[in-house]
Amino acid sequence: MSKPLTIWWLRHDLRLADNPALRWAAERGEVVPVYINDRQRGRRPGGASLWWLQQSLRDLGGRIPLVVRHGPTDKVLADLVAETGATAVCWNRCYEPWAVEGDKDIKTTLREAVGVEAHSFAGHLLLEPWEVKNGSGTEFKVFTPFWKACLGLLAARDMAPCPAPEVAWREGIKSDDVRFYPSRNEPDWAAGWEKRWPVGEAGAMAVLQEFVTNRMAHYAEGRDLPAKAFTSKLSPHLHFGEISPRQVWAVAQAHGGPGCAKFLSEVGWREFCHHLLYHYPTMLEQNWKGAFDAYPWRELEGKAAADLKAWTQGKTGYPLVDAGMRELWHTGWMHNRVRMVTASFLIKHLQIHWKEGERWFWDTLVDADAANNACGWQWVAGCGADAAPYFRIFNPATQAEKFDAQAEYIKTWVPEYGTAAYPKPIVNHEAARAAALAGYEVVKG
Repeated sequence: MSKPLTIWWLRHDLRLADNPALRWAAERGEVVPVYINDRQRGRRPGGASLWWLQQSLRDLGGRIPLVVRHGPTDKVLADLVAETGATAVCWNRCYEPWAVEGDKDIKTTLREAVGVEAHSFAGHLLLEPWEVKNGSGTEFKVFTPFWKACLGLLAARDMAPCPAPEVAWREGIKSDDVRFYPSRNEPDWAAGWEKRWPVGEAGAMAVLQEFVTNRMAHYAEGRDLPAKAFTSKLSPHLHFGEISPRQVWAVAQAHGGPGCAKFLSEVGWREFCHHLLYHYPTMLEQNWKGAFDAYPWRELEGKAAADLKAWTQGKTGYPLVDAGMRELWHTGWMHNRVRMVTASFLIKHLQIHWKEGERWFWDTLVDADAANNACGWQWVAGCGADAAPYFRIFNPATQAEKFDAQAEYIKTWVPEYGTAAYPKPIVNHEAARAAALAGYEVVKG
């Protein structure tokens, strides 16, 4: 008698170890793993994300009989159930608004119209967004008490990640081509990235191990220095689920030492962003603080449009900003300190809406994440939860002096720095600061 067959639907969980949905499916019987490219569901990933996704799926597909299908998710799953005779579908939960609502509908369709079991599991975060509550029984809006509550909950739980299970894979299921990037008519913007990024589950674990062994001890003081390699660069691996936050937690805790608590608090910030997005799904498009709807953003025409273009190209005349934007374009990543400086420059020096910057980061970051992206941009703008004070306006020159005193980072990405070829500043800092503060007075009023 054949074992029950389960379809394991993959999304942001492109790994075999510590994967609750896969573990459940493997214990039940045979497994068909499927990734669905549904262009109508949710927000289309940007170019850098599509490059990473393609590489990660190819890596995983080289180890298991991964099925890739293109089309509407509900139809693909229903067709695959009919094709294979599966009696259950399982997946790990995501928390973007389209996933929360869409998963409910898909679960209902599978159970009622298709006639199979449908189960979802927690595998993308340390804690579910609805588990962490303040003293009033509602969601947190400030990070520090949120993370303190998380630490209390985590201390009472077994946080040991599960190893990859033994799986009886169903072979021979038709799969579509794994090709998302580049499209036929686009150049390969990411050429050479495969040498820079160790995409895949094994690569993610290697990055984590190397970080805790060689760099985590210097993380607390070194994470603000863009010329130094003290950050983990785990964000794209976590976003695509090549490694779970439980694995990160376990390895970091086992190693311990200086920098561990600060590093894990950054994992906590990721949790906080997803917590906020789950409870405030409109923050992807709207100011979390409604008063900021009154801010007098510049219309994107003429000089403002030219300024936005200069920002995207790293030609603003402010070396630290330009270095960050060029690092982003050439690598698909930007140092976090410089992300804050470049975002502040767009919003406060150029008075261009944070959504324009969010869109650019969405397209160009390999770790582009809906929750982190929206929370980060609103934090800088001052319109988000637990936001930076609206009057905090980074001076790019001062930031460079403080965090890149020898201009190592700047010279790496802006080779013409210090020569006549380097562009003049597109805006005066003091005048821009005054204009930004005047705009915030409108919000206060």
